[in-house]
Amino acid sequence: MPIVLAAVTVDAIGFGIVMPVLPELITELAPVDLPAATRISGWMLAVFALAQFFAGPVLGNLADRFGRRPVLVASMAAFALDYLLMAAAPSLAWLFLGRVVAGITGATYGSAGAVIADTHAPDKRAGVFGLLGAAFGIGFMLGPAFGGLAATMGTRAPFVVAAILAGGSALALALFLPETLANENRRPFRWRDAHVIGAFRPLFAAGSAAPLLVAWFLWQLGSMVYPATWSFWAAIRFGWDATAIGWSLAWVGFLTVLVQLLMTERAVRRLGERGAGVLGLVAGAVGMFGCAVVTASWQIYVLFVIVAVDALAYPALNGLATRMVDASRQGGLQGGLNSLNSVAQILGPLIAAQSLAAGAQAGFDGAAFVLAGGMMALAALIVAVGLPRVAAAADVKG
Repeated sequence: MPIVLAAVTVDAIGFGIVMPVLPELITELAPVDLPAATRISGWMLAVFALAQFFAGPVLGNLADRFGRRPVLVASMAAFALDYLLMAAAPSLAWLFLGRVVAGITGATYGSAGAVIADTHAPDKRAGVFGLLGAAFGIGFMLGPAFGGLAATMGTRAPFVVAAILAGGSALALALFLPETLANENRRPFRWRDAHVIGAFRPLFAAGSAAPLLVAWFLWQLGSMVYPATWSFWAAIRFGWDATAIGWSLAWVGFLTVLVQLLMTERAVRRLGERGAGVLGLVAGAVGMFGCAVVTASWQIYVLFVIVAVDALAYPALNGLATRMVDASRQGGLQGGLNSLNSVAQILGPLIAAQSLAAGAQAGFDGAAFVLAGGMMALAALIVAVGLPRVAAAADVKG
């Protein structure tokens, strides 16, 4: 677990470190204003997700056949190449090419989730998924802060730092990560299981999983408002530069770490996986509606104390999902969830970016957050009233 958590941390650092400079980099490569740059960024995120949508099931099933280690190593190496491409990009086309490369092999979280399923009993997984979320939070706390500081050396400097970190992580995984998938739990690779529909089969076979899938999708769709629009929204509403954006993201990363380390296990134990998931989703909805109406920078820092509780949703819902399939298909499950995430990551940035741009031009730059908050609230309602039979079935299987 330590080496896997370190890889997730590095991955989050690499992603977070470039977020503060994206608005400036896009406007540098294309002579557009910030609302138009938001639309370009949305398409960039969508291209990444589209590549991952088709590649995720293949990588998940490869992980069930050959093990978690080679997939993790390949993923981190691809991210290093992606950041090098973005650092050297002479045009927007190069930025898009880098996102395609990263999307094809971007299986870090799916393979990390499979490692957790390999090494922990079903009733312990939600708590350990909380550690995975904490690792992401630590990386997301450090990344934007480093990115804001590195941006003082130029818009390309954060990409170089991210490439070095990802390359070092790939090397560490290759040297030190033991394989966690036992030989008896490996299964043949079949293309019929490795396409998008086949990747969802483990979830559909679990019985009444449809409400969980719908809630998961809405949660992921709404959550995309942050990576798709935050840097641009903060620049439009408050006039923040890369350093200010970096510190705001570092703050939410810090709070996410606290929630994952101090709240996740207690919340799941006291409320159950479903209750903890509802709490996280409600907090996320409140935070998004709040972002739509804040008028001062300091209010964002206060609001994020509530937003951070949304971090409970991932370990709670993922822990519930892992109970629905057997040990030989945990990689396929994570690949299926990644594909579901990718659909949201294709549509979410486009919806959020277009909403922000259109709203800003119409005089209300909070439109994207209102829309995302509605999605999150609906997901909370579905989990609260639509999952009792799913939870019961999963508990029996667990």
